[in-house]
Amino acid sequence: MIDIIVPLEQEGAKVVVRTWLKKIGDRVAEHDPVVELETDKVAQEVSAPANGVLTEILLDTDAEAAPGAILGRLEPAGPAASPAEAAKEEHRHQNTTPAPQDVSLSPAVRQALREHHIDPASIVGTGRGGRITREDVDRAVHLRQGYGGEVADSPSRRPPVSASFAGAHVIPHDRMRRTIAENMLNSVATAPHVTAVFEADLSAITSHRRSHKQEFEKANVSLTLTTYFVAGAVAAMRAVPEINSRWYDDRLEIFDDINIGIATALGDKGLIVPVIHEAQKLSLREIAAKLADLTARARSNSLTTADVRGGTFTISNHGVSGSLFAAPIIIPQPQSAILGIGKLEKRVVVREVESVDTIQIRPMAYVSLTIDHRVVDAHQTNAWLSKFVETLENWPPD
Repeated sequence: MIDIIVPLEQEGAKVVVRTWLKKIGDRVAEHDPVVELETDKVAQEVSAPANGVLTEILLDTDAEAAPGAILGRLEPAGPAASPAEAAKEEHRHQNTTPAPQDVSLSPAVRQALREHHIDPASIVGTGRGGRITREDVDRAVHLRQGYGGEVADSPSRRPPVSASFAGAHVIPHDRMRRTIAENMLNSVATAPHVTAVFEADLSAITSHRRSHKQEFEKANVSLTLTTYFVAGAVAAMRAVPEINSRWYDDRLEIFDDINIGIATALGDKGLIVPVIHEAQKLSLREIAAKLADLTARARSNSLTTADVRGGTFTISNHGVSGSLFAAPIIIPQPQSAILGIGKLEKRVVVREVESVDTIQIRPMAYVSLTIDHRVVDAHQTNAWLSKFVETLENWPPD
């Protein structure tokens, strides 16, 4: 027998079986996707390690699976049939046997559908390729309960109506929302959060962007303001490296590589934080290219585990959705700090010109640094923000 295992590179992340793409008895070819997993950050497919027949499913839908755990087993077999042979075999079965159940449904999903008397055709699947997941079934059940009970052959089979206010409806939490809640609560319970706020004049970087935007576009690279924020964070980290660290009870580990996560909103589904690794080695154009690639793949649900691993610092550009300021922005554990960028807004400011105070209109934004107060104090926090703002306001740097 050949084991199908959870990839070891999960590094202890919580892994849940999302759905089986094959059922017991299915013949699979080496590298065919057989099961889909979901970590607290991304979904990924596990492929067959060899040609064979799926004979055992040891961890079914919604089961937690540690790195290296056995998901199921294959019985070795020769190469899978060609598409033409497979079609011929399917035609033979259609003429000699009753139509099988929908093979895209995992055993757990089929059981839930039977228990709640739900027609799978009435559910829009949110899994990869439109597959129906256990969460889709749970959502359908909750929605029917919220509207007064589920459709069934007998009123006695209807579940009790959830207690709620008139006019309310129920939206069950999906796995990503539950995981975000757990992580946020854990961070607040673990680290004492303190936030410092500065104001940044973005005149220099907006001017630089206007002058170089077309040049970047010719190289198929989008030059966004977030690109400058990443570069500014790198400069500030060089001045105050303690911010790029991890707290242990007996020591502080300061990282040489500056791996910056960019919080990326996924609409109602929450957010994900892809990571720009070794940002200290990248030029502005390279940062822009990495940023565009990661953001696009985050929103198309095509990030890999490696894309969201190893972050040492995070930027939350919450201003893109309109907020001027947010505090505290919760620190992703086990990092030591997170940078918040508020909405760019033209404001009236006082600037001294040749020893005379003048009133000017400038593109301004509030920037905040929320820190783990176990790691650093006000001195390092303010020094980091001072360097960050100085870098942006005097762009390009020397």
